[in-house]
Amino acid sequence: MLPLTSTDIAGQIENLYGLPLADLTSHAETQRPGMLSALLAMHHDLAFAEQSIAVHRDRLSQLVHPERQIGPHEVSHLLDCTRRLAEAVTVRDVQARTAQVVLQSLGRVAEPETAAAPALPALASPVANTGASRSR
Repeated sequence: MLPLTSTDIAGQIENLYGLPLADLTSHAETQRPGMLSALLAMHHDLAFAEQSIAVHRDRLSQLVHPERQIGPHEVSHLLDCTRRLAEAVTVRDVQARTAQVVLQSLGRVAEPETAAAPALPALASPVANTGASRSR
């Protein structure tokens, strides 16, 4: 199973809360930290990891271009870029898995039904004890 992308996670967050991500982000800034803040942070970290993957993948492509000579100096750049790419992929996978599990554990709460409160039973009028006391 391929990990979810930041776009997938954003869509699930929007579906869960029923608002666009931009609105949710501005709303979360005015609230105490909670589940929404945590989900938005996971989305941000996932998007950042995806961006980092793209940057390092492009750089690695430049470094190994067929017309480019690879000397001792370039090897250190290749190794560094490869390491950074591997780290970004790991972060992306962890963030995507975590966000997916958290989102699967949550569900949109159905609107509570506004049923009329049950009528209270009519109280019987107090019966006055008018009868004579029983004799033994």
